[in-house]
Amino acid sequence: MPPTFGNHGLTVCWVFQGLQKPCLEEIRHAQDAIFSPSMFGSSLEEVMALQKERYPDHQLPWVQTRLSEEVLGLNGDQTEGIFRVPGDIDEVNALKLQVDHWKIPTGLEDPHIPASLLKLWYRELEEPLIPHEFYDECIHHYDNPEAAVTVVLGLPHINKLVLCYLIRFLQVFVQPPNVSITKMDVNNLAMVMAPNCLRCQSDDPRIIFENTRKEMSFIRLLIQRLDTSFMDGIL
Repeated sequence: MPPTFGNHGLTVCWVFQGLQKPCLEEIRHAQDAIFSPSMFGSSLEEVMALQKERYPDHQLPWVQTRLSEEVLGLNGDQTEGIFRVPGDIDEVNALKLQVDHWKIPTGLEDPHIPASLLKLWYRELEEPLIPHEFYDECIHHYDNPEAAVTVVLGLPHINKLVLCYLIRFLQVFVQPPNVSITKMDVNNLAMVMAPNCLRCQSDDPRIIFENTRKEMSFIRLLIQRLDTSFMDGIL
């Protein structure tokens, strides 16, 4: 998926031939972003502030819940390789531009498109979904279900809600009838989602390699053991 630079940067698309120039629509979007901050690359607090006027009663980011609903609405839980197979880069970028204008276009057919954009939103959060100050606890408790759940419950309120919504969402996909079709079991889901929730700050390749395994194990524990029933009805 393409990285972006800062809250108002252009989306840069990587293709096999090299670096692809931004399209005219992306340039216009970057210009608009100077006056209309993007929901991508912002903090959770900034995202909630951006939507306060439109959705004053929402406790969760509209971009998170709406893209998640779109994935399920397009039968993403019945789509092989969901969250692993990338969506078409041009379609993902086009959807990103629409979402930043509070729109989900009708006529989407491929669930990989909103799924890819949803992953991008988590990954581009200004601060990781699980804040840096909790990272070491997560790595330390990667194999302790009770301690892992305790870490989650101790997160700042908005981070806890957003993370628990994500875990509740992923728990839909690990149901055996869905896994038999998507081929995305709890291990695969944890592998693709852990980098969107946790960010190792070390520059040591050995630590990064070792922690990657623990990050995946921590997210796998949450998918398997976190009781997310309290999220029912929360938007």
